[in-house]
Amino acid sequence: MELKAIAGAESMVQVRPGTQRSPWGRRALTAGTLGWFAILVLFPVGALLSEAFQAGPIAFLQGLQGEAARNAFWLTLWTTVLAVVINTVMGLLLAILLVRYKFPGKTLFDGIVDLPFAVSPVVAGFMFMVLFGSQGWLGRWFEAGGIKIIFALPGILLATLFVTLPFVTREVVPVLREMGREPEEVAYTLGAGRWLTFRRVTLPTIRWGLIYGVTLTIARALGEFGAVLVVSGNIIKRTQTATLHIHQEFTDFHYQGAFSASVVLGAISFVLLLLTEVWKKKQRQM
Repeated sequence: MELKAIAGAESMVQVRPGTQRSPWGRRALTAGTLGWFAILVLFPVGALLSEAFQAGPIAFLQGLQGEAARNAFWLTLWTTVLAVVINTVMGLLLAILLVRYKFPGKTLFDGIVDLPFAVSPVVAGFMFMVLFGSQGWLGRWFEAGGIKIIFALPGILLATLFVTLPFVTREVVPVLREMGREPEEVAYTLGAGRWLTFRRVTLPTIRWGLIYGVTLTIARALGEFGAVLVVSGNIIKRTQTATLHIHQEFTDFHYQGAFSASVVLGAISFVLLLLTEVWKKKQRQM
């Protein structure tokens, strides 16, 4: 009886030759999806490139010259490097803590990790102002000791760390959960220590999640604007990052400088994502 019921169900879902879906439906769906992607991504990128190179490559390079532009990009570079190193280590530790250990309030803590995704960067900047400002809860103690947080590099770094905190953790957590504890326990049984097990067993398994998390962290750190705008004070040649420099150039009607710097930041993020995908493809083919 069960076999007859299954056969009857299969016959009901069989598509008759005269009722096959027209290829025009698939083509319309594909065209609509690609058109939507083009409107949101391709056309804006094309417009930016067109404006940046409208006056020629010489004008494009001239838009990147000047002490203010150089200082802004160097500050962004150092902030990004520090943020990536710190949040790679801490994000990995957070992922291991959330997956491998049990502690009171774990569910709440797991949700708080995503807070930088939910909170506006501008709001995050004001939170650091309240905490580390000259009259803030902790800022008054730091400034009494000669340490300036807000309107200085430490404040910019803290804001960047906040907005990039979840990326490594959220990319590594699902990989760790899928991996389970069995491979690590086998390594422990064979006499491997924790560090050797992590280096030989855990790290190779989670490497692609870690790489994607680091790539997203770099891209986010390079493009951060709102939180950095609040805590940096946007002091030209001192606390002005690349995104703030772009905003300043646009506000001052120096459009070539704004377009040129925007293309450079966008190109760096795009190249990082492209290299990650190419490397992943080559690793799979090996």
